[in-house]
Parts: sequence; structure tokens; C-alpha cells
Amino acid sequence: MQKQTRAPRIRTLVLAGALAFALAGPAMAHCDSLDGPVIADARTALAQRDVTPVLKWIPAADEAEVRSAFDMALAVRGESTNAKTVADNYFYETLVRVHRASEGAGFTGIKPLGSTDPSIAAADRALDSGDVDTLADQLAAGIRDQLSGRFATAYERRQVADQSVEQGRAYVDSYVQFTHFVEAVDKLLADGISHTHGESAEGH
Repeated sequence: MQKQTRAPRIRTLVLAGALAFALAGPAMAHCDSLDGPVIADARTALAQRDVTPVLKWIPAADEAEVRSAFDMALAVRGESTNAKTVADNYFYETLVRVHRASEGAGFTGIKPLGSTDPSIAAADRALDSGDVDTLADQLAAGIRDQLSGRFATAYERRQVADQSVEQGRAYVDSYVQFTHFVEAVDKLLADGISHTHGESAEGH
């Protein structure tokens, strides 16, 4: 029952998140959250005293800065509970800042647990489980729902668009929303989303 209740919301948010990521300015952050994958790997690195797990998140040119922050964190985190918290946070912030800078995105601090967008969390769960079918079905259903709703409104208003200026403007508004949605989805499917270190202007 809980899965069925959450499905429509997840479908809508997954679609909205995907389109916003592809079409908007700087996208909503994901990797600066305490429950995001970057900090998850940072915790592993600190626990294992091995920086290797986090290096995939940064360009080779920035390794020295991250390695230095890692070594500094290891050097002091064993002194006390407070020292551990400060040292770990320093390493997290350095790593995330460097990661986001490599994408052309700014760093505004580490976000709290639970701040990851539901759409991105659903994508992460698919990777964790090895099953993309559920997510694909949710995306397809979300697109169909959004497309059908916009089409129905535009089609209905088109029938009376010439009866008055106000009705004509209402039709044009729904026409723009319908056609722009189709264009956005088509562009997303055709072009995909660039996410290469140093090439994307959108934060992840």
C-alpha cells in the first residue's frame, strides 16, 4: 500500500527532476547531501584510512588538494569526539567543494540528511538494487500523465479559442505548455545529459 501511495509522487518528482536538470540553470544539488554518494564514499575512505574511494568524484588535477585534506583529517580525528567531527566535516566540505567546482557548480555547504531530491534517491535505489525496471515504469507513467493532461487542456481550449480574445489567450497558454513539454522530453531523450568533469555547467 505504501509503495502504491508514493508511486504517483515519485513519478512526478522523477520527471520534474530530470527535466529541471536538463533544462534549467544550476540543478538541484545531490552530491552535497550527507546522504549522498560522495559523502558515503568519504565515510568509507576515513574508516578505511584510504583516500581511494573518493578519488573517482574529482578530476586528477585536484587530487592533491583532496589528499591533503584527507591526511589532515586523519591526523586529528582521533584526538577527541569533537576533533573527529570537525576533521570529518572539513574533509567532506573540501571533497564536495572540489567535486562541484569540477562541474562548474558552486558550493553552499553540506546539506542535511534527507535533503536529497526524491527523484535522485529513486535513481540511486535503482543502482543499489540492480533493477531499473521499476524506475523506468515510473518515468514512463509520469511522462504519459503529464503529456495527457497538457494535451487535454490544450485540445479543449482550442475548440473555443476563436470565441473571444480571452479564450484565445487561454488556448495559447496551454498550447505553449503542451508543445514545450513535448520539446523538452524529446530533447532530453535525444541529447541526454552531459555530466563530465569540467564540461557541465550544472551541479550534481
